[in-house]
Amino acid sequence: MQIYFCGSIRGGRQDVDIYQRIVRKLQKYGKVLTEHVGHSDLSEEGEDAAVTGDQQIHERDMEWLSSTDVIVADVTQPSLGVGYELGRAVAMKKRIFCLFRPSSGRRLSAMIRGAHDGDLFQVRDYREEEVEAQLEEYFNALGSVRVPEDHL
Repeated sequence: MQIYFCGSIRGGRQDVDIYQRIVRKLQKYGKVLTEHVGHSDLSEEGEDAAVTGDQQIHERDMEWLSSTDVIVADVTQPSLGVGYELGRAVAMKKRIFCLFRPSSGRRLSAMIRGAHDGDLFQVRDYREEEVEAQLEEYFNALGSVRVPEDHL
C-alpha cells in the first residue's frame, strides 16, 4: 500500500514531532511516499526549491498523490499546501483520513470538517497521546478494503 502523508511545511513546523510519530506508524502499513514531511531538519523554508524548483516539487508531489492508495493528513496546523493536496485528492476520489488536535486551540476549517462523508473522506479529532491508536483503528478498518493490484 502506498501512503501519502500531508503535514505543514512552509505553514509552520510546530507539529514536526507528531508528524514523526505518524510517519513511523504509517510505515507499518505501507510505503510512505512523503516521509520527508516528518524530518526534523526540514524547516519552514521547505525543500531546497532553489535546486529543484517549486514547479518540480509540485509535479513530483502530484505524481505521488495520483499513485497513492490513501492520504493521511494532520490538519491541526493550517497550511495552504495541505489544503491544496486534500482538494486535489478529493477530485481524484482518493481515500482521505484527516487528524485534528482540538487542544491546539485552533478551529478546523469548515471546508475540511464539512467534507467528512464517513467513507472516502474521514476527519477525526485526537489527543496527542492517542495518535498511533487512531491510525491503527483506521487502517484496521481499511484492511477489508481491496487495494488495486497496481498500487501494491
